This record gives sequence, C-alpha cells and structure tokens, in this order.
Amino acid sequence: MPTHSSFSIDTTALSRIKSLELRAKVIMEGLWKGMHRSPYHGFSVEFSEYRAYVQGDDPRYIDWKVLARSDRTFIKKFEDETNLRCQLVVDHSRSMNFGSGPMTKAEYAATLAATMALFLMQQGDAVGVTTFGQTLQEHIPARNRPGHLRRLMLELEKPAPSGATSLDLSVSQLADLLRKRGLICLVSDLLAPVEKLESQLGLLGAMGHDVVLFHVMDRAEIDFSFDKAAHFRDAETGTERFIDPASAREMYLSRLSGHREFIRRACERQGIEYHWTPTDTPIEHVLFDFLSARLRKKGGVARR
Repeated sequence: MPTHSSFSIDTTALSRIKSLELRAKVIMEGLWKGMHRSPYHGFSVEFSEYRAYVQGDDPRYIDWKVLARSDRTFIKKFEDETNLRCQLVVDHSRSMNFGSGPMTKAEYAATLAATMALFLMQQGDAVGVTTFGQTLQEHIPARNRPGHLRRLMLELEKPAPSGATSLDLSVSQLADLLRKRGLICLVSDLLAPVEKLESQLGLLGAMGHDVVLFHVMDRAEIDFSFDKAAHFRDAETGTERFIDPASAREMYLSRLSGHREFIRRACERQGIEYHWTPTDTPIEHVLFDFLSARLRKKGGVARR
C-alpha cells in the first residue's frame, strides 16, 4: 500500500483554486494515483456501476478508461445491479467559518463533499446534498443525471450562514426525508451538545442507512495554540469572554478530549463509521482511508 506522503496535495496550493469543481478534480487525480499504487487496485468498485470482468462476459461492456486508469478489467453493470444512493450532509452553521490555515472548516467540508460527489457520480452512483445549521437548510435528493453534479457544486459553494448547530433536530428532519436506504455521510465540526445525537444517528441506522461521520476541526481548535490573552467570541451564540490561554488550555483540552471520546464511543455503539478529520489532513488521504475502511467492512480484502 502506498504511504500517504506519496500522493499528497499541498493544502495551500489547493486553497488557491477558487472553483470547487476544479479543486475536486485535482484531488481526484491524487486519489487515483494513490489507488493505482495500492494493493487494492480498483477497490472503488464497491461504490461503482462496474464489476470485475470474468470469463464469458461480453467484452463490449469492458470500460477501457477504468482499465487504463487502474490496470484492472471491469465491465459496466446493468441498471438493476446498481443501488448505491449517497446523501452528503454538510454542516453550514456559523462555527464552520473558522479557520487558522489555508482553508476554513466550511471550505474544507465543502471540498471533501464535492470530491466525494465527483468520485461517486463518475462511477454511476446517485448523490445528493443536504446542508444544515439550526435546522435543515437545503436538501437536494440523490440523483445521477446530466447537470446534477453542477447543481450539487453550486449548493456546496454557498457560504455558511449565521446560526448555531442543532444536530438532533437536523438529523431527525433528515430521517423524515430519506426513506430509501443508502449511505449517509455527515460532515461537521460537532461543536454542539451531542447528548441526543447518538439516538438520532441510531435512528438512521435502524432505518437501514449506512452512516459515516467525518468530524472536522481546525488545528488551532485541536491544540488551542493561542498564546495571548484576548476576547474570544462563541461563533454560534456571539457570547464573548476574556480568556488567558495559558490558564485555560488544560481545562479546554480535557473537555475537548472528553467530547471527542463521547462521539467516538457513541459511533462505535451505533455501528457508525467515524473519521477524525483535522483540516490540515490532505483530503485525498481522508477519501483513501474512507474507501479502504469500506472495503474492509465489505470483506473485500479477503475476497481479493
């Protein structure tokens, strides 16, 4: 398997690409290179409209582009063999506008979601986007048709409006909208009370959905790397407090660690796939790890 460093894209350079769709395409190129050097060549087949070629298959259905890209031979599946529906659920609350690096959390989350949408739709899967804050804001159902990817990109490019996060309410509303079983990818900083989140995510699982959580945070939030006393404003409530980082750091890091551990254990209890995703992590690495985890979950490593 390749090391992550063998297919890294500089985050600063990536942030200079203003077009979200073009940014996603650049990341995809890095992802394909990493997959090509992996022992799991073609592991994206778990999400695609293709299956491995076997003797006796009609060679007219071989996808030559996939063959050239991955050195693996796949044929297109018929429509009734394709059943993946993915809903990308992206946090648009005010706290997502924070960023100490090249990208804010909102920009990072949008780029991650856009790349996943491009990856899945290129392979024939249906993808939708839902944004939320205090409540669900926009909901585009999963589709795969001409012009749909552009619609998703335009929605993801919208700036995060002001407002707090209400995770339990948003997830409850989402459950009412998503009646067909599918993959739900939640991308959020989870800076909100999470006591009710476990039961709501469990509800989605009970409905037959496969739920994946990407926990996005900025490095400054993770390390609390502030060195001067200053007024800190709560991004979602607007409350201001004068804080000396030197005296507050230990308590802050302890509470953050407890918050993260609660979320991780809740996901474990509910059978939800959890990905810790600091914004200084190259997005192609996040997707590579996500696809690798999906393959292991499906038993794909053993099969191959």
